[in-house]
Amino acid sequence: QVQLVESGGGLVQAGGSLRLSCAASGRIFSPNVMGWYRQGPGKQRELVASIRSGGITDYTDSVKGRFTISRDNAKNTMYLQMNSLKPEDTAVYYCNYESRWAYQAANYWGQGTQVTVSS
Repeated sequence: QVQLVESGGGLVQAGGSLRLSCAASGRIFSPNVMGWYRQGPGKQRELVASIRSGGITDYTDSVKGRFTISRDNAKNTMYLQMNSLKPEDTAVYYCNYESRWAYQAANYWGQGTQVTVSS
């Protein structure tokens, strides 16, 4: 079983920055993909960014150029550097881990961390 713990959320003014962290523990298999999802008030959960164990990244259009996803495989930790934050970025951000190993497919979620951007 994999446990995911997010940290780094908080309250920030528009134009500011935050760095989210997701620490994974337990049985980690490769290949895998980790991602950040978010859910704003009255909205569905959406994928913000993802990063594969091999380093390939993907971003939703609304955060391209502002957010950077990264991971430290030795630490099993994923990060989301969020710059130039906007009020519309306000949401609960969730960490996700998905094993792509053929013999141990699995999908796990963290508890979420609140990001609030004031105007």
